Amino acid sequence: MEITKDTTMGEMLRYDMGIAAVLMQCGMHCVGCPSSIGESLELACMVHGLDVDEVLSNIQEYLDERAAELV
Repeated sequence: MEITKDTTMGEMLRYDMGIAAVLMQCGMHCVGCPSSIGESLELACMVHGLDVDEVLSNIQEYLDERAAELV
């Protein structure tokens, strides 16, 4: 799955629950909130005053590390 700024929080978490830890480390502590599930990553970052490109980079780094572990 390719994660983009338009990917919803729910889609990301269904794909890999480990992304929740990445989001929380970035300062997004509402990942379990039912209203956040339908928000795009970009909107969620805007609401929390976070740089979406930085958060997206952190998520991709996590996913790359997970993929390397599986090889």
